[in-house]
Amino acid sequence: MSDFSNIITRRRFLAATQAGAGSVGLAGLFGLSAGPLAAWAQFRVEIEGVGATQLPIAVARFRGEDGAPQPVGAIVMADLERSGFFRRIEAPQVVEETGLPPMNEWRGRGADALVGGSISRLADGRFDVRYRLWDVVKAADLGGSSEAVLAADLRLMAHRIADNVYERLTGEKGIFSTRICYVSKQGRSYQLRIADADGEGAQVALNSNEPIISPAWAPGGKEIAYVSFESQKAVVWIQHVATGTRRMVANFRGSNSAPAWSLDGNRLVMTLSQEGGSQLFSLNRDGSGLKRLTQSSSIDTEPVYAPDGRMLYFVSDRGGSPQVYRMSAEGGPAERVTFNSAQSLSPAISPDGRLLAYISRQGGAYRLVVQPLDNAGPAVAITDSTDDQSPSFAPNGKLIVYNTRAAGRDLLMTTTLDGKIKARLASSGADIREPAWGPYGR
Repeated sequence: MSDFSNIITRRRFLAATQAGAGSVGLAGLFGLSAGPLAAWAQFRVEIEGVGATQLPIAVARFRGEDGAPQPVGAIVMADLERSGFFRRIEAPQVVEETGLPPMNEWRGRGADALVGGSISRLADGRFDVRYRLWDVVKAADLGGSSEAVLAADLRLMAHRIADNVYERLTGEKGIFSTRICYVSKQGRSYQLRIADADGEGAQVALNSNEPIISPAWAPGGKEIAYVSFESQKAVVWIQHVATGTRRMVANFRGSNSAPAWSLDGNRLVMTLSQEGGSQLFSLNRDGSGLKRLTQSSSIDTEPVYAPDGRMLYFVSDRGGSPQVYRMSAEGGPAERVTFNSAQSLSPAISPDGRLLAYISRQGGAYRLVVQPLDNAGPAVAITDSTDDQSPSFAPNGKLIVYNTRAAGRDLLMTTTLDGKIKARLASSGADIREPAWGPYGR
């Protein structure tokens, strides 16, 4: 396909520069109201769809929450609802963590589980946050915890409570205290931002007057690699999340794009055009040790490592149209993986290595598709939108974040793996693209 190069780096570049335009790309500002009721309303999740089985749960307002900088209970409830495993039972009243609440009352409301707690300000300015989880059906105390945190860490504390509740009730590790990064564009300004997994609490990692694309988290979550056009060409940088210190890692002749980290974080694989065409290369994190991995006459790009580090998945037009292929992480023969659409783009592999998510062109629409890698089932489009881009799995593999277009704006969504429950992440009106879900730990 002769214009495949436009579909990858150039199309990402054009998408980044054409805010509000209707073009399809591959490749996304997030406060509290003054009153407690307004704060709770703000944290209602915009949910689309209904899951087959959801646990009805009530998360009550915490005692003392009205005087705290963050509505902890509301954040916990929003996290759980967004996961797709829980259904909200309204609980506007305060429920403290001390004693056993009237379980008959909560059973009558339809709740199977209940969360309550308290927030109190300590003499040193910190906040003592306590919570408890109850099994309403069995009238059983499932435990809780308490921790003193700074005001700036109250949102993180709320996310950690949601993680604990999620894990206690599902047996799976929660992802609410993890982070995402994305690119926003407002006017002529581009920003690389790092936010909580719900899109709130965003911090600017990089400001630029030129496009930023393809952010990728390093294992451990301490660094992000990305492509910047600040020197009027695509150059790969690595930036330390905590300090903001950054260094150029790939500025070879031609284009340098689509970085992905190895499992140990010591090497990156990316697309370089320094030898003509666009091929996959790997190099050390300091830019040394360059090694060519593909030897095709086609365009090979958008690489991603399998979770075990042994295989690379990437997009190539070697078969006539862009499709997902895989090969050894050291290079060698490639095997085609996708067959169900005219174009298959932006591959992402689930943390357990069982699922491939990618963007499939179906007619004139670009939709998010999930495909089992063991051939246990068909590839299934899990969205009905027409301009999806940049899927990224949560670290527990239960959700996917992606960006799409609605009402002329780029925005971020999460979806369950079956596509039945979708949630729009917080946004202030900027165009938001290129989401990447960070690993556990922060």
